Amino acid sequence: MKRTHHCAQLSKSDLGAVVSLLGWVDTIRDQGGIIFVDLRDRKGVTQVKLEAHDNSALAGQLKHLKPESVIGITGKVTARPAGTENPGLATGAIEVEASELEIHNISDTPPFPLDDAGGDKVNEDLRLTYRYLDLRRPKMRRNLAVRHRASKSIRDYFDSQEFIEVETPALFKSTPEGAREYLVPSRIHPGQFYALSQSPQQFKQILMVAGVEKYFQIARCFRDEDLRADRQMEFTQVDVEASFVTREDIYALFEGMLVKVWKDVLGVDIPRPFPRMAFKDAMNRYGVDKPDVRFGLELADLSETFRESSFKVFQATVAGGGAVKALNAKGLADVTQGELKNLEDVAKSLGAKGLAFIKVEGGEWKSPIVKFFTEAEKAELARKLDMADGDIVFFAAAPWEKACAILGRLRLEVAQLLVKRGRMTLRPDDWKFLWVVDFPLMSFDEDEKRYVATHHPFTAPVAEDAALLDSDPKAVRGQHYDVVLNGMELGGGSIRIHQPALQKKVFEDVLKIPADVVESRFGYMLKAFTYGAPPHGGIAFGLDRMVALLCGTTSIRDVIAFPKTQKGQDLMAQSPTPVTPRQLKDLHIATVQPE
Repeated sequence: MKRTHHCAQLSKSDLGAVVSLLGWVDTIRDQGGIIFVDLRDRKGVTQVKLEAHDNSALAGQLKHLKPESVIGITGKVTARPAGTENPGLATGAIEVEASELEIHNISDTPPFPLDDAGGDKVNEDLRLTYRYLDLRRPKMRRNLAVRHRASKSIRDYFDSQEFIEVETPALFKSTPEGAREYLVPSRIHPGQFYALSQSPQQFKQILMVAGVEKYFQIARCFRDEDLRADRQMEFTQVDVEASFVTREDIYALFEGMLVKVWKDVLGVDIPRPFPRMAFKDAMNRYGVDKPDVRFGLELADLSETFRESSFKVFQATVAGGGAVKALNAKGLADVTQGELKNLEDVAKSLGAKGLAFIKVEGGEWKSPIVKFFTEAEKAELARKLDMADGDIVFFAAAPWEKACAILGRLRLEVAQLLVKRGRMTLRPDDWKFLWVVDFPLMSFDEDEKRYVATHHPFTAPVAEDAALLDSDPKAVRGQHYDVVLNGMELGGGSIRIHQPALQKKVFEDVLKIPADVVESRFGYMLKAFTYGAPPHGGIAFGLDRMVALLCGTTSIRDVIAFPKTQKGQDLMAQSPTPVTPRQLKDLHIATVQPE
């Protein structure tokens, strides 16, 4: 039987036509001698009808079918009787009166419902074990379609901007400066290993040296990291690099891409240019470098207020170079003891010793710490935090970055409590794009007692800060930029170092990587830079995360066809698995089991 139409195609204009449909049995109903089958394919559903007395043999076959069986139906298109039309279905005005049936495969009873409502209630491990069934659900099919449309929009956009897509190797060399790598043993080079590429970073810079000028790739990348809802060990990124560009060029280019994707996929017009915020402002105001600016609840800095305070906890923190930060959770003075305990646990998980707070109720400030404050300090608190009846103020006293991070996380928790109470609305389709810029180029690693790159070691310093690389590396800003949407980092990039002397200086003098290690890991790249490397820069976007936002889901596993669990397992294919001794012998390696 050959399909003449798909299952969302037929309408009253096809009345009287003899058609053939192929697909899965969505539901089957026997209503007193009249059998109805909802036949489903990837496009939609058509109702098939058979009156048993007209064709008893065919009726006998249909009655014994189970949902999810694969069949073909031939029959005539007829109008549904008045009053039985289904306006919620594209084919709801017609039905097909079956005259022929071809059974391709009879299904076992599925282990969970394949409708969205039923499937969403199922344990995710069960869904991933039977992923081929989970992907039949309408929501999952829509997610895959959105991913396809987003990828096509991206490719069309960069093609229109005269970029070319170039594939780079997945097997690369080990450069253990960033995230943990996956190592691949070489059979023909005993004792030597490839690493699965964490990103095409070095290759795309080499392509700039090669004169490609405008490169992009939708690239598979690999990192051996602990997993969570928005992270996978293998992921897809939209990777881009261009020569002779400034940061302004990158902002314009990628705003154009995002505007096109949101228009093509959702039909939504995104205003541009996107706002910009310096890293330090983002941390001071929101406590995080990827702020959700759909709501206020901004942090306040009270370090100067308490510099000479008699409250020793705050005074000592400021004297030691730290910061006292506060967050007014407006309208949340009715927080329950359980909610307050959870907020304290969150703060402690980020390094806080406790969670100091002041409740304002009935015109009274309620807190054990208030007795230590002077009237002037209380007046300054009330002014800076706009304190009013019904508010609760939380404090963090710690090194600046830690104090910001503690209250930044509490800010998100508080927002959810306010949403729960109906005092705040956070719409997932309230698209607030933002560029975060002027990140520090370096941070100091207390464990290793050396500076490390906050982005990666190829990021160029802001020109006016470059002279500080020798004297104060932490004060140097990098030409690094992140694009953030509703509290999620969509992507990040930078203008790169293209002069070999400066790149070598960063490796050896600032990051303190020994010269022989630099030569071993990056020698080919430094050599390439001596042959006329153009100024260049780029960015990489997480495609999985972007599609998750477009689909309105919080888990990127919902937009990846075959994801791994949080334990890094493929439950459907049951991997990873042990391998045979012969395979290990061929690779000249042995395994050692943990005790």
